[in-house]
Amino acid sequence: MNDQTPPLRNDAPPPPTSLAETGLPVTLMRDILLKTMFRMSLNHASELAKILCLSFAQVQELIDGARGEHLLEAMGTMHATSTSAEMGFQLTEAGRKRAQAALAISEYYGAMPVPLDVYGEQVRRQSIRKVKISKDQLLAAMGDLILPEGLLADLGPAVTSGRSILMYGPPGNGKSSISNGIRDAMGDHIYVPRAVVHAGQVISVFDPIVHRKVDVQTTSGNQLRVVGQRFDPRYVLCERPTVITGGELKLEMLELKYNPTSRTYQAPLQFKAMGGVFIVDDLGRQEEPPQALVNRWIVPLEMNYDILSLASGEKFIVPFDTLVIFSTNFHPNEIFDQAALRRIFFKIKIAGPNQADFLKIFALVARKRRIPLNEDALIHLLQNKYPTIDNIYANYQPVFLIDQMIAMCQYEGKPYHMSPDLIDRAWSNMFVKDEHIVR
Repeated sequence: MNDQTPPLRNDAPPPPTSLAETGLPVTLMRDILLKTMFRMSLNHASELAKILCLSFAQVQELIDGARGEHLLEAMGTMHATSTSAEMGFQLTEAGRKRAQAALAISEYYGAMPVPLDVYGEQVRRQSIRKVKISKDQLLAAMGDLILPEGLLADLGPAVTSGRSILMYGPPGNGKSSISNGIRDAMGDHIYVPRAVVHAGQVISVFDPIVHRKVDVQTTSGNQLRVVGQRFDPRYVLCERPTVITGGELKLEMLELKYNPTSRTYQAPLQFKAMGGVFIVDDLGRQEEPPQALVNRWIVPLEMNYDILSLASGEKFIVPFDTLVIFSTNFHPNEIFDQAALRRIFFKIKIAGPNQADFLKIFALVARKRRIPLNEDALIHLLQNKYPTIDNIYANYQPVFLIDQMIAMCQYEGKPYHMSPDLIDRAWSNMFVKDEHIVR
């Protein structure tokens, strides 16, 4: 029995059956061919087909066209492939000059890009708004998180809608973990273009740091073979992407990144997150005011498209199909005006646990860390320590306290254990006493 992992989606972009079906001008493809041969010293159609993400026949057609323009010539030597001998080709003097002239305009070479409007159609086919997540899926994606009662009832519709979410509440209560759980609940795959092109300008999109490639393979007995390409090879099958930013986020990171030396473009963060999740963590800790950051998102969040600018100043519209999650420790009214808050569709408060949930988390962490619970230590913690902070519990505290006690046991060469004394020592490291330090 053959197992396929993972199954190909029905909305896969079909492979172009001709050069015309790529949607690209022949001159653009020819120049990318010449630049790739010049930069990578490739001479055979089979090698070029892998790099250019075209079929062998399509690359051979480009080579024949370039030969007709006297930009390429046959090398007169044969290259042995797995099935037959293959003629090699090299740049002529005119071909080298043309490649260098094209490189002076843009250093981009390699995979053929996808026209932006064609990619827009693919975005609609695989839209994140088509993902429907059940309560059980969302709960499973949260792992061992102890969630406040009713939270899933608020999160579920927010995630399924594909609309923006603002999670707020005191620090250390799992907003980041919940965001990651939402990402994990998506669970399916989309097709990410290696690059797109607009007005002759190629923009690199696929980023191995952001996009986790999915290998489509089948197994038959002890044999493993890669399935033949059944979708446009200019795309990469990936898990739905997730981009997570924190205090380092700046407005410039949401614009096209142009390298004036190589004259190439990199897609901005939200474009790389297309079809997936964009998490803005610790909103309010960035150099940019939170209001300014949210203002940048108003058009994308309301209109489902974004506006980017080329180095020339030309503005153009791109799709926007991303679940944006803002997470902040501030109350929304402190950092946004009401107009901005209106644009964020779901606003969900993530409060700290009550005492019962705190004890569940504490017991869960202790079991994972293999440290036995101690009744005297827990009574001391609840009766003598938490009243000093008005019995305000947070999700991070069990992990912090238990890891502190483990570190003390390790240093003193004792078996892992809890005691009122260790609780006191761990507690003293969780909070810093207000005092004046003479300098």
